[in-house]
Amino acid sequence: MRVLIATDVLSEGLNLQDATRLINYDLHWNPVRLMQRIGRVDRRMDPEIEAQIVADHPAQKKLRGTTAYWNFLPPDELDELLRLFKTVSKKTLRISRTFGIEGKKLLTPDDDYQALRDFTDAYEGTLSPLEAMHLELQALLNARPELEKELQLLPGRVFSGKHNLKPGTRAVFFCFGLPARQAGEGQSEDQAQWTLEAGYVQWYLLELTTGNILEEAPHIAEFIRSTHETARSCEIAKSTLKEAREKVEKHIKNSYLKKVQAPIGVESVLKAWMELN
Repeated sequence: MRVLIATDVLSEGLNLQDATRLINYDLHWNPVRLMQRIGRVDRRMDPEIEAQIVADHPAQKKLRGTTAYWNFLPPDELDELLRLFKTVSKKTLRISRTFGIEGKKLLTPDDDYQALRDFTDAYEGTLSPLEAMHLELQALLNARPELEKELQLLPGRVFSGKHNLKPGTRAVFFCFGLPARQAGEGQSEDQAQWTLEAGYVQWYLLELTTGNILEEAPHIAEFIRSTHETARSCEIAKSTLKEAREKVEKHIKNSYLKKVQAPIGVESVLKAWMELN
């Protein structure tokens, strides 16, 4: 594959080390998004992978080891269009709230206009909760450069516990690696293997009182956020923790694995979990 064209969906969670050139056709107004896009290509290159790429494609030897990117500037008319969209949106929402008239999906009371807020946030440069989490992690790594290596040395399925933010309630946090299909060069989709490297990491929070399972990382982060001074607390019975894990694994099987049509034997992998008591 010489050229890969994608939407902003590829700006997170993928290692595109094979590529050395990036063109931002639609220049995002949020610099964090641009950094995330460039980060897919500008990786800490694995020497073994680099050697294999050069061996398979000798003509690309001069391109390896360096990355470059180009940005297309938006047209002058775009700013005017965005201001117009914002003005129309405000008027539409005002009419909807005043007269109780629903206008398609964006104007239903349940949505509370979140789609329009997301649009405004994206194009006015306001950080989304997920982007704020990325910056928080980057700040931690900048303050403690050795932290990244320490995290990599942690054993799989590492467990801990702390007091819950909501007194009188209990929950269990899970961090799972979800596999995805990864086809090698010259392989068809049917020949592709399922690997964790091709997939992504997903957070889950099981509320033991209600049985609800949350998947929104920014919301979950408020419960599990800790510092080096956070006291470790483990009080939930092992049998309860086991049942909680089985329930979340069943949820993953019936949702994600079923959606991607993973074959029998392909399973999620628990990376870390924490009780909130």
